[in-house]
Amino acid sequence: MQNSVSLDTLCSALCYSMGVEKPEKAAEKNEELSTYVDKAFGVKKADRLFMYNPDAIAQWVYEKYPDLLKEVTARTDLKIPFCAVMPSVTPVCFGTMYTGVQPEVHGIQRYEKPVLKIETLFDAMIKAGKKCVIVAEKVCSIGMIFLERDVDYFLYDNEEEVNAKTAQLIAEDNYDVYVVYNGNYDTIMHKYGPESIEALAELRCNSRTFGMFSELIKNNWKKHNTLVGFAMDHGCHEIDGGCGSHGLDMDEDLNIVHLYKAYKAE
Repeated sequence: MQNSVSLDTLCSALCYSMGVEKPEKAAEKNEELSTYVDKAFGVKKADRLFMYNPDAIAQWVYEKYPDLLKEVTARTDLKIPFCAVMPSVTPVCFGTMYTGVQPEVHGIQRYEKPVLKIETLFDAMIKAGKKCVIVAEKVCSIGMIFLERDVDYFLYDNEEEVNAKTAQLIAEDNYDVYVVYNGNYDTIMHKYGPESIEALAELRCNSRTFGMFSELIKNNWKKHNTLVGFAMDHGCHEIDGGCGSHGLDMDEDLNIVHLYKAYKAE
């Protein structure tokens, strides 16, 4: 059964968490995340938002292999089941995640990576005076569809460079909104299958990477109210030949689980 809460509710909730007006066309905010933020921070809200975006980690993968994600579950305390959008491919889903609208509104309705012209979370944050940074691979969806904005972009050839730069940026603490993308699980899953040894090793890497970022944030952002998210775009399923895929209107591809943690300023 598909999850009942659409991914398009996330953008407005993230804006709400930072005390920022949502993009004009964005769906109403996700109430579960918004209530969590209110309880954690009260009127002040967050002044740091850190979104870690691993690719293609399905809800069924999360539920079947909890030991491989223990760094994530140990460092988060809010779990929100979301339903991704169709077609369940990366640029379409991240387009919805960070605009708050359905694909037919933001305009990406197949696997392509044009620069979005509609208002996004980044535009809303910039309008409110927030400083944003995106750290990702050069040719990935997040690295391409949100270009041409007053955002600092650090785009690299591989995850190792992305994660090293992210660690540096956390320590320097010069931004309000951080969006970081890792596509390693998705890449290996397509080649060997979602439950292959190779893919599960990458899942383990995503968990450890998130754990590292979380610890750096705890140690370096003690003066900030911070919301941290482990937020994938869509799920995946196995196809003939032991390979992996996604993009279909099926639970395995659409059902995902986001995890969040609020750190209150000391």
